[in-house]
Amino acid sequence: MTIKLYCMGESGNAYKAALALELSGLEWEPVYVDFFGGETRSENFRKINVMGEVPVLVDGDTTLTQSGVMQMYITEKTGKFGGKDAAEQREVMRWVFWDNHKLSSQAGMTRFLMNFLPEDKRPMEVIPFMQGRLKAAYASLNTHLDGREWIVGDGITNADISCCGYLFYPEPFGFDRKDWPHIDRWLSNIENAPGWKHPYDLMPGSPADRT
Repeated sequence: MTIKLYCMGESGNAYKAALALELSGLEWEPVYVDFFGGETRSENFRKINVMGEVPVLVDGDTTLTQSGVMQMYITEKTGKFGGKDAAEQREVMRWVFWDNHKLSSQAGMTRFLMNFLPEDKRPMEVIPFMQGRLKAAYASLNTHLDGREWIVGDGITNADISCCGYLFYPEPFGFDRKDWPHIDRWLSNIENAPGWKHPYDLMPGSPADRT
């Protein structure tokens, strides 16, 4: 049975699940959700996910929300990306939690404010504050990656898939790869992983589709 991922190309959180599915080799298909058209606020979508968010993973009778849970599920099904022993498993989860709190949540918000809100509605006093917090997160990740090819262990894990979620997007939000050499090298490692795809190639929906 083919796994369905309710998603949109613009969502970095959806990309975390889509990329894990794609790299895992599981059979899956994206189901486009028109976030900007209000679909996630609709009664029908709320029956799928009461939280009104993408992504949503549906595998037969199993329905999952939150990208980190989906990554865990993919690991359970394939044995991939979770770490090779208990110590690595804990370290992978540490970085997934860190990303969700310190990096992706703030990168996603800042990118949305700067690129998807009408210019006259952008809270210009908030954006520099968020960019400052993001700079601290980039510094933590860049320091950790000094001398490492991957965040945990000797291969790609859910830690990498989670932390890269927003860093491949072209829209400006205060991140430039060339400013962070260890992050830049690490992102190149991910790009070179067999099966890697850019978020706008992996999932339907992009800003270009709305112009």
